[in-house]
Amino acid sequence: MIEGKTVLAIIPARGGSKGVPRKNIREVAGKPLIAWAIEETKKSGYIDRVVVSTDDQEIADIAVQWGGEIPFLRPAEMARDDSPGIAPVIHILNTCDFLYDLVVLLQPTSPLRTVEDIDGAIAHMVCQNATACVSVVEPDKSPYWMYTMNGDGHLVPLLEGDYACRQDIPKVYALNGAVYVAETSWLLRTKTFVTDETIAYIMPKERSIDIDTETDLAISSIILSGGFK
Repeated sequence: MIEGKTVLAIIPARGGSKGVPRKNIREVAGKPLIAWAIEETKKSGYIDRVVVSTDDQEIADIAVQWGGEIPFLRPAEMARDDSPGIAPVIHILNTCDFLYDLVVLLQPTSPLRTVEDIDGAIAHMVCQNATACVSVVEPDKSPYWMYTMNGDGHLVPLLEGDYACRQDIPKVYALNGAVYVAETSWLLRTKTFVTDETIAYIMPKERSIDIDTETDLAISSIILSGGFK
């Protein structure tokens, strides 16, 4: 709870990952990937309840072993490759026996995210009287130095602006997938965490790895094992 507001955390973990098969329960530095999300979330000073949304019984069993709560399995139609990412969140909110004031979405694929990031984003949203807040990071490559190609194969700048020096390029931010926070009533109405009302919580690059490949998995494991300083 924060300033009298109750907080529900939802960790989505479907079983059908394609890029990294079974990635939510793959071992990372001696633990299943989902365990890192559950353990860090349970350290929060603001979160009242942690629920894992999964369609997979094996993931559910492992999540429970590490302290996660599984009130029910997610319906199969909400766990397809083309299912909207917001679907399991709305499903939990609509079936929950208590309507929490705030909801936090924490994807297991951000194992380097800390409780300071989680609580920092929640507090930032509440202190700013915002309706939603998402974590972001400065990307390694600016879109101002990116191009598309026309039909003749010629480069076309992705964004307007002629910047010869890196220092002159406007700062840009990318969603890093680590923390999403919103007022529950607002989220149920908008069905998205990101609108023009959403504010940003900036995270450092070293904690912003979003596991999407075997390489991401290996790098995260090395870092969390203390093998890379």
